[in-house]
Amino acid sequence: MIKIFLTTFFCINLFANQLDLSGTVISDNEKIISSRNMGLIKEVYVSEGTTVKKGDILYEIDSSNIDSNKKELELNLQIQQNQLQNMELNHARYKRLQEQDLVSKYDVEQLELNISNTKNMISITKTKLKEINAQYDYLKIKAPNNGLIIKKSIKAGEMSMPAMPALILTDLSNLLIKADISETNLNDIKINQEVNIEIPSQNFRTKGKIEAIIPNVVGMTHSFVIKISFDKKDFNIYPGMYSKISIDIN
Repeated sequence: MIKIFLTTFFCINLFANQLDLSGTVISDNEKIISSRNMGLIKEVYVSEGTTVKKGDILYEIDSSNIDSNKKELELNLQIQQNQLQNMELNHARYKRLQEQDLVSKYDVEQLELNISNTKNMISITKTKLKEINAQYDYLKIKAPNNGLIIKKSIKAGEMSMPAMPALILTDLSNLLIKADISETNLNDIKINQEVNIEIPSQNFRTKGKIEAIIPNVVGMTHSFVIKISFDKKDFNIYPGMYSKISIDIN
């Protein structure tokens, strides 16, 4: 009887010194991709599940609107430059006539003022043209880093709207495990504490480290979120995978 009691007590004590949690693999670097310009989507080069590298073109927006604005500005610039050329010719002629007292000083000054204003307008138009040319770079939306496309909300022929989510790109090189823990167990864990990790579907086991302890946004759950860093090595680990976590507690 005593032997059975001691064995039962040992098992209960062993169980009490280990906290088991369920978790989910997440990416620590997940980006929502959108465009800066509104326009017709010309082509989409990726699908859900596509692996991309930094700088790869994800999708492209038609340039018709920008082309139209650019042609209008180029036409205005040409007109302003022609006007300036004529004004400068007239200014030279007016200066000669002024020396002969055939035109007033006021007429010359007015012409000089018009020349100055036209030069300012030319400068503004050139700046706008420079801005228009820079917009062409934003028509080709590129991957900001290596990763995996996990969601696609666009297709060719649709209208691209600024700031509207088009793609979600997740970085597979920096994965974490996210788990919920009861507030009653908060005293049993701490930042940088080592934990045991298992991802059953990949027969993967390793050690991890608690990186963050965050209050749960759902107040009624009385739980906290912990994030655990780990090295996936050469295993095919992806966000969304189920994981088991065991934490040794004293």
